[in-house]
Amino acid sequence: MAYRQQDPYYDSAHSTPINPGFPPPASTILNQQYPAYDNQWDERPGSAKSVQSSQFHGSQVHLNPQYEMSQVHIHTPPVPSMPYHAYQPDYPPVPGRPGPLREMNTGYSVAREKLMKRRSVRHVELQNGNLVLDVAVPTHIVPKGMSSAEEMTKMRYTAATCDPDEFMRRKYSLRPYLYSRHTELFIVMTMYNEDEVLFVKTMNAVIKNIAHLCGRTRSRTWGPEGWKKVVVCVVSDGRSKVNKRTLQVLTLMGCYQEGIAKDSVAGKDVTAHIFEYTSNVVVTETGEVSTGNCPVQIIFCLKEQNKKKLNSHRWFFNAFGPLINPNVCVLLDVGTKPTSTSIYELWKCFDKHSNVGGACGEICVDTGRACSLLLTSPLAASQNFEYKMSNILDKPLESVFGYISVLPGAFSAYRYRALLNGPDGKGPLASYFKGEAMHGGGSDGAGLFERNMYLAEDRILCFEIVTKKREAWILRYVKSAKAATDVPTTVPEFISQRRRWLNGSLFASFHSTIFFYRIWTSGQNPIRMLVLQIEFIYNAVQLIFTWTSLANFFLAFFFLVSSATTTTDGAFNFLSQGAGQDVFQIFLKLYIAILFVVIVCSLGNRPQGSKWIYSLCMVLFGICNVITLWCAGWTVYLAVPHSVAGWKDFPHLVATNQAFREIVISLAATYGLYFFSSFMHLEPWHMFTSFIQYMFLLPSYVNILMMYAMCNLHDVTWGTKGDNGSTKDLGGAKKVKGQNGKDMMEVEIPTAREDVDRMWAASRSALKVKAPEEKSHRDAATKQADHDRNSRTNVVLAWVGTNMLMVVAFTSQAFLNWVNTHIATSQGSNFNPYLSFLFIALAALSGVRFIGSLLYLIFRLFGH
Repeated sequence: MAYRQQDPYYDSAHSTPINPGFPPPASTILNQQYPAYDNQWDERPGSAKSVQSSQFHGSQVHLNPQYEMSQVHIHTPPVPSMPYHAYQPDYPPVPGRPGPLREMNTGYSVAREKLMKRRSVRHVELQNGNLVLDVAVPTHIVPKGMSSAEEMTKMRYTAATCDPDEFMRRKYSLRPYLYSRHTELFIVMTMYNEDEVLFVKTMNAVIKNIAHLCGRTRSRTWGPEGWKKVVVCVVSDGRSKVNKRTLQVLTLMGCYQEGIAKDSVAGKDVTAHIFEYTSNVVVTETGEVSTGNCPVQIIFCLKEQNKKKLNSHRWFFNAFGPLINPNVCVLLDVGTKPTSTSIYELWKCFDKHSNVGGACGEICVDTGRACSLLLTSPLAASQNFEYKMSNILDKPLESVFGYISVLPGAFSAYRYRALLNGPDGKGPLASYFKGEAMHGGGSDGAGLFERNMYLAEDRILCFEIVTKKREAWILRYVKSAKAATDVPTTVPEFISQRRRWLNGSLFASFHSTIFFYRIWTSGQNPIRMLVLQIEFIYNAVQLIFTWTSLANFFLAFFFLVSSATTTTDGAFNFLSQGAGQDVFQIFLKLYIAILFVVIVCSLGNRPQGSKWIYSLCMVLFGICNVITLWCAGWTVYLAVPHSVAGWKDFPHLVATNQAFREIVISLAATYGLYFFSSFMHLEPWHMFTSFIQYMFLLPSYVNILMMYAMCNLHDVTWGTKGDNGSTKDLGGAKKVKGQNGKDMMEVEIPTAREDVDRMWAASRSALKVKAPEEKSHRDAATKQADHDRNSRTNVVLAWVGTNMLMVVAFTSQAFLNWVNTHIATSQGSNFNPYLSFLFIALAALSGVRFIGSLLYLIFRLFGH
């Protein structure tokens, strides 16, 4: 079983390992024709130099070019080469403009203008009452020998005039449905205004994954024709928001053409423009074109209005899902780059375990070439450490339990059957899309709690799948499936991102904790139900510590620094005798002052307007944490014997020395387990590249991020505004009577093949010139209702009041006098009993995480 788990050429459809010795693709001629593309190692989908899936890959190494190039070659079946030509558009010269800028600024627009002017009026028949056009693709992208295959010679355009939920009832169709193909994998890539660099990074990684599936020739599911079982759906949120250079990439792939789309059909407004094409084209961000190792079925859904990501997923699940009827749905954000076998690894988890309803892989920070980002950005390094420890401790623990609190929308997969609603219309998808109405202006009386909860709609979906009545679904973490993503590198972006994450996760955790009893009707077996019950209790304890994190962090600072500065051998006596008390008072007042500044900024200012104040607060909090760690180390130094003889009876030392016992156990149970678990998973590199940065910024994670999130509970926006109307600039399709009396549509479309070819070449030329950087301008904040502001104030007062009450109680002179009178260490220094409780509790929670991580590795070793 261990061999089966490690073998990248094995899936459960067969019982013998696969010999990868089949012929390589005949594509070397393209590398000679386009030498610049050969250097784009990380953008070569389906390349033979792909990553071999293994559970032993490190956290940073597998993202480096040298790593990927050095792996075992995975060959894929040969695909006919494509007759690309050095086609150059014949553009008139533009006086006063240099060549590259002329091509970028005028060549594309001239070609587009000529194409729009030369369009012809045609009468086309309706298909089931809907406007559907099959138009020829540019001659440059038609594969040789495929001229009779309609899906590779013609692009299909459908103008949808309905809501996504009505798509199938209105008799719209898609090519995979018309071809009666079984779809095993349905992959969605959602985007807003991402540029061509991010789009190409994700699209080419997906194509490389599909090529890997086609290369599994001994599999009963996959093989050379495996691409017919995969459909890639790209959903763009708003025609006015989509990046024009991204559209040019799609044009080169044959999945989009200018002059085809219409904004109305028979007087009905178009809600989505759907382009379908089976493409065999690979495009780089600079417009270099080559042949892929396998065709890819692509659906490009360009929404007319910007209605946010949930609406994009509703087109994917509710509109296209019933027609495609896939086995597994994979969710990706444009900008996320899965490794070349990650999608297969996710699928294999569903194939091996019939009760798995959802799964996720490891999301890594894209650290740049040679991990340069970790050296230049402490903020990125701290997030890298946070991501890695979550993937080493938290995700494995939850996977052992069977319920993962969140499957990240940037890279996750679901069994389509597990998502479907019941006959009464209630179920995971219904709950998942409930947040769309709340955040789209139709809250239907929903309170602030519920609207914040649905900011973490992916957490709600996970809870709904596991608690779905009588179906007994579980969620799994797949360590061998990895994907790299970009993280915020500036303070305003970081705070804004975490605001929605923290608010959504906090209230979604409250929701799952309150309704834990729903697992009793989920159909799980008694053992699994008991294990899930234990997990919900564990999550409830974690939730309490999350709610009181502000107080706990301050109390740890207060007790550690005060205990290390009140003794005669103070931690700061190297400055002067008795200087410890002065240092303590200075940093105590500084800590409180920083908290006050953060509260004021969080209530009245956007992070973009106070970035320098927030940055300064992060640095000051980091210095406070350095002081805390120094005092903790000094306390341990005073508590331990200073001779070899004193260490001989170590058990007696632990039993009799309270300060040594509790501080050492706490540090070993947190930071010690970080090191041990990282080495146990064979991924220790983040401990050396990111640990220091994370420790310095740790107080900011608690004090600044939590404070800003709680002070902005009234803001339930996603950071982008939706469109209330559409731009009428495409022209409409008019209903007319044909010669035989049938209803026809009168449309104006390009008919000259040379215009289409010119447009393709112009898109390629435009991408060769790097676009100038544009500064992003955020939309003005949405006006908030008085009720939301009052609710925010009440929740903030309750939260801050709870934490401040703990601070006042445990730092009061009465409590300290009681400690001095009744509790004293053997050395005569005071050690607060609350700190003892805090250390023991943290050690116990860390131990639970470690046990779960260990059990995950054991189960994984035996194929469970």
